[in-house]
Amino acid sequence: MAEAASYEEQRRRQVEANKRKLEELRLHHLSAAVRESAAKPSPVKQRKRKARALPGAGEDAPLRRSGRVANLPEKPKYRDEFQDFEKRIRRSYGGKRRDLSNRVYATDEQRDYAINAAQELEEELGSDYPIFVKPMLQSHVTGGFWLSLPTHFSRKYLPKRDETIRLVDEEDDEFDTLYLANKRGLSGGWRGFSIAHKLVDGDCLVFQLIQRTKFKVYIIRASSYYETDD
Repeated sequence: MAEAASYEEQRRRQVEANKRKLEELRLHHLSAAVRESAAKPSPVKQRKRKARALPGAGEDAPLRRSGRVANLPEKPKYRDEFQDFEKRIRRSYGGKRRDLSNRVYATDEQRDYAINAAQELEEELGSDYPIFVKPMLQSHVTGGFWLSLPTHFSRKYLPKRDETIRLVDEEDDEFDTLYLANKRGLSGGWRGFSIAHKLVDGDCLVFQLIQRTKFKVYIIRASSYYETDD
């Protein structure tokens, strides 16, 4: 019994000694603070919204560019130039379409005559300048007024990008047309040339490239077939 009482007394004293050490180190305050912070929820961070720029704001401010880009010359706006060109062409020749009910259809004999006469003229003109023969179809002289040019000729002699090509007739009158390089044909301005010269189905034209973007054009009329018959 005496040993048990001695053990209990010793245990009690040890516990009291530990409590005093804890009080000295104030560890119980630290653990309480830890428990309290763990119990509190962490605050949610609010995302900052970017303010949207108002329409028109900053329009007067110059664009920031690197030194290399800022010193480069402005790219030419070919599309705008040719759109203006087509508008001028349309105004100069009017916006009225031709009366398609009065279309002229050539006979096979007329076509053959015009082509043969054009080929003879081609031989007479010689090979000093690039040259080709182009028989006229309805699509060339009515409706859409689109003149496709020979592919091999366009690739070899004509510009690689859209440019103005001038047509000079046998009276030395000049007509500006728009050459579309990707499509290899004449668009704006060709309609005016066709109407001015009253071209019809079956006529045949000889195109002689006398300058880089200038053709001398000779016209063989299909209707001349009946004149030679007489």
